[in-house]
Formats: sequence, structure tokens, C-alpha cells
Amino acid sequence: MNAMLKPETALPVEVPVRRPRPALKVNSVARAREQVSAAAVKVIAPLLGAALLVLVWQIITIKNSNFPTPLATWHEAVTLFLDPFYRNSPNDQGIGWNILASLQRVAVGFGLAALVGIPLGFLIGRVPFVGSMVGPMISLLKPVSPLAWLPIGLLVFKSANPAAIWSIFICSIWPMIINTAVGVQRVPQDYMNVARVLNLSEWKVLTKILLPSALPYILTGVRLSIGTAWLVIVAAEMLTGGVGIGFWVWDEWNNLNVPHIIIAIVAIGVVGLLLEQALVALARAFSYEQVAN
Repeated sequence: MNAMLKPETALPVEVPVRRPRPALKVNSVARAREQVSAAAVKVIAPLLGAALLVLVWQIITIKNSNFPTPLATWHEAVTLFLDPFYRNSPNDQGIGWNILASLQRVAVGFGLAALVGIPLGFLIGRVPFVGSMVGPMISLLKPVSPLAWLPIGLLVFKSANPAAIWSIFICSIWPMIINTAVGVQRVPQDYMNVARVLNLSEWKVLTKILLPSALPYILTGVRLSIGTAWLVIVAAEMLTGGVGIGFWVWDEWNNLNVPHIIIAIVAIGVVGLLLEQALVALARAFSYEQVAN
């Protein structure tokens, strides 16, 4: 009897498996590229912009020999900032004292505008009758040029320094009033309904509902106002005289010292930028989510 044959079994064949690249390595490479690209945008792009500005500046000096070159202006700036706080006479002081004097006027005028403008904005936004009564006056006075208010200040205060502060006050108050009123008016009606159901006092409504909700609008108005205040003080000091960065620019023009004028323009821009960035950081610190919690 023939033996039963066992079926032949096929030998297993090894199929090469393509191993995928590690995802961690791919992610790290992509992340490194993103970091290099972000660094290029933050560092290289501003440097290229500054280089382009200096190049245009140099071309202008070739066409106009009275205009100082970038190198000559740099040497003047180094000399000027080596001793920014010298004081030879009331009309001959370093650029540091002039900037501090302007900042002091801005602080007083801006602070007074905040003390008046923010509460008035809350009142306008909270009481429709007051908004209807004051709204036309704000629309009429807001477009008036800052320098148009300076003679009124000189007439009332009989002095240049209070007149400059008055110009800052009257021109920086409008953004705070308008933005605060808009912020109060845009508080969700559901919040006010809950306050009415809970029978909250007006002080509780103000501190617990209106202020947290309107705070981003208030800070936006404050940012706009500080830029306006710094812009106004330079123009006002050119007309009123005394110690201040605006008067310093005008005095250097009378002396035909163009490099110092350019240095002052850069200093004014840097101070304005620092003020703006400080308020931006303040706005980020008091975001809506953080205030609401």
C-alpha cells in the first residue's frame, strides 16, 4: 500500500519592508526651518530696511551737500549722547533734560485726560441721554487741530507750560472718551439682564461687568491718546519755547545744526515707540479672558 504523500508546503519568502522615517526627526527639521524663518523675519528684514534707509539717505547727501551724511550724523550722535544731561544755562541743556521735560508735560496732560475722559466715557455709554447730549460736541471738537487749542491755553493760563499741558489734555481726551463709551455700549445684554435679575447695585455693575468687558476698548483708547499726546507736545514746544524736545529741535534749526535735528527726530521716534510698546504690554497683561476670570 502506497504511503500517503504529504502536501508540499511553500517556504516563507521575506518581503523587504520599507521603514518610514522617524516622525520625530521630520518634526524637528520642520521646527528648525520655522525658527530660522522667524529669525530671518525678525532680525534680517529690519536690518535690510535700515540699510535701505541709510542708502537713500546717502544718495540724498550726494545731491544736496548741505544735508549731513549718515556717518557725520552718527559721530554727532555719539558726541551728543556721551553727555546728554549737561546744563550750561536755562536755554542750553542736554538732549536728555529736554526729553524728560517733554515727558513730564505729557504725563501731566495725559493723566488729566485719563481722569476726565474715562469716567466721562462710562457715563456716555451707560446713559443714552448723556450720550445724545455730548455726542455732537465731541464730533465738533475732535477734528480741531492741536495747535488751534494753544492760543486758548495761552489766553487762559498766561504761561507757556500750562498752555502746552492744556493742548495735550484737550487733544488726547477724545480717543479715551470715544473708545470707553463704545466698550460700555458693546457689553452683552445678557450680562446686564443677569445684573438686573440679581438686583446688583450700580457700583457692582460698574466694577464686575462694565469695567472688565470694556477694558480692552479703554486700553485701545489709551494707546491712541499717548501717541497723540507725544505728537502734540513736540509741536506745542516749538511755539511756546522753554526746555523740551520740540523747542530743542527749533533751536537747533535756528543754529542751522541739521545733524542735531535728525538726531532729535530719531530720539522722538524711539521714545514714542517705547511708550507704545509699554501700553501694548499693558493691554496684553489685562486681556479680556484674564479680567473676566
